[in-house]
Amino acid sequence: MIKKITCIGAGYVGGPTMAVMALKNPQIRFHIVDINQARIDAWMSDTLPVYEPGLDEIVQHTRGKNLFFSTDVEGAIKEADMIFISVNTPTKEYGVGKGRAADLKYVELCARQIAEFSDRDKIVVEKSTLPVRTAEAIKTILDSSGRDLNFQVLSNPEFLAEGTAVRDLLEPDRVLIGGEQTDAGKSAIDALVQVYNAWIPRERIITTNVWSSELSKLTANAFLAQRISSINAISALCEATGADVEEVAYAIGTDSRIGPKFLKSSVGFGGSCFQKDILNLVYLCDYFGLPEVARYWEQVIIMNDYQKSRFGSKIISTLFNTVSGKKIAFLGWAFKKDTNDTRESAAIYVADQLLEDQGRVSVYDPQVSPERMYMDVDGLGTRSEAENRDRLTMLDDVYEACKDAHAIAILTEWDEFPGLDWQRIYDNMLKPAFIFDGRLILDKKTLEKIGFQVYSIGKG
Repeated sequence: MIKKITCIGAGYVGGPTMAVMALKNPQIRFHIVDINQARIDAWMSDTLPVYEPGLDEIVQHTRGKNLFFSTDVEGAIKEADMIFISVNTPTKEYGVGKGRAADLKYVELCARQIAEFSDRDKIVVEKSTLPVRTAEAIKTILDSSGRDLNFQVLSNPEFLAEGTAVRDLLEPDRVLIGGEQTDAGKSAIDALVQVYNAWIPRERIITTNVWSSELSKLTANAFLAQRISSINAISALCEATGADVEEVAYAIGTDSRIGPKFLKSSVGFGGSCFQKDILNLVYLCDYFGLPEVARYWEQVIIMNDYQKSRFGSKIISTLFNTVSGKKIAFLGWAFKKDTNDTRESAAIYVADQLLEDQGRVSVYDPQVSPERMYMDVDGLGTRSEAENRDRLTMLDDVYEACKDAHAIAILTEWDEFPGLDWQRIYDNMLKPAFIFDGRLILDKKTLEKIGFQVYSIGKG
């Protein structure tokens, strides 16, 4: 029976996942460890490092009871019956596979620490998104510890959408667990099944071999991203022909073979998963000698980059082919609503495009900090950090952010934006006043009645 679970990595996946598990398994002690002291301190405070609706309440209910946070990696490994690896696996920026393959250095470090500090048998669970057959490498490292220990490696990929992570954990479509199809492997799978079965019906828990589990995560994200890029490709055609992408999406979404999900046109997908996982899939296809398959999936990324660039170019061309010295207000910086995650956010790349044209960008986002925003843009383009801070500002008042602006660009679909006093915003902008709705969340006809010139992705 599993009595103590350790999670290495206190990020967007590890923190919420362990918090919900602790809530539903009060008899199990959960210990989240991370080498980043500031992050651990934040988890122990009233301001969590991860913003997810409903997460605060769960952490407050479990923290100090059966959910604990620390930087004591060695002690947490020794005490655990089961260890989750939930560390970052960014795209490699060096060496073989640069720009496509997943960088597994943090996963390898975790495996070596587990091998070094373990003094009894352990179940090790891959929670990070990993390329297929990574479990084999982890097992090799663990088995080289020189001790007579038995390690079972399971794959348990996360299928969380940021902004709804707590709901996704409490009521998942499915839980996927992959492991060796041996007696010991099946026993390890059963142990993890019991943890989830505390609140998830057994029929929603899918068990597979470890390789199928690893590849399923990459494939799921690739299929979802493909749908977004597909509708965004059609949005460009809609603008050229006078069609309305929302009407097209609704029409095809009513086809039961297609369905309506992930058919919302936008300025492009962002976040930590889609681009990283598709690039990893492209690399794997090339590695295994499947160049045609690699080029197929690579086009999803190319289309996404084109959509971001197209949006920025539309702003510049509409503002008389230059934004030099002009103020453009950004509503939203996070890659989607209900999260403070900005990784691969479309706002970053559109801002870079405008700042390179010497525009001035004023940002309002209810969850993102100025420090995070500057970290996102520093190093992009030809600008210095001082120039970024001069031309790019973040305000905590949405009306002040829009005051005296030549244009507004909506980059995140925060629920508060449709209900703003748009007449007040219009009255305090420079004329003509433009809105570029990259998320299709505003009523175009109503705004045009006020006086705005409205440009929406995918509407002719």
